[in-house]
Amino acid sequence: MRLGARIIGWGITIYATMYLMWTGFILYGFVDGMLPRLTGLLALIILTTIAGRSLRFKSSRDILPYSIGWAVIAVLLDAIFSVPYSGWALYADWNVWVGYGLIVLIPLLSPYTRSQPYS
Repeated sequence: MRLGARIIGWGITIYATMYLMWTGFILYGFVDGMLPRLTGLLALIILTTIAGRSLRFKSSRDILPYSIGWAVIAVLLDAIFSVPYSGWALYADWNVWVGYGLIVLIPLLSPYTRSQPYS
């Protein structure tokens, strides 16, 4: 039960945060150039690192099933919320797949972001 709650909860949180942020960017015309992309990338890195750290695992192998689940949730939620506006061509954009890949990979680095006690 805990596995499913963590996958679904963080998957929805990651997607909702990024969706809300990009909706705000579009609403206020902050879409041209590299700054919006870098801002989104930074937000995704911070969010997925927090999600990975919340699992409190010491091994990337333990985090992998969760991060894959989060990416799958993002793919499914894009099909529900983004495809009606942008069409299925959304999945032809390599930027979208890079985002999914980062959702899988960044949490795997989270065990290395904790401070280690001195021995």
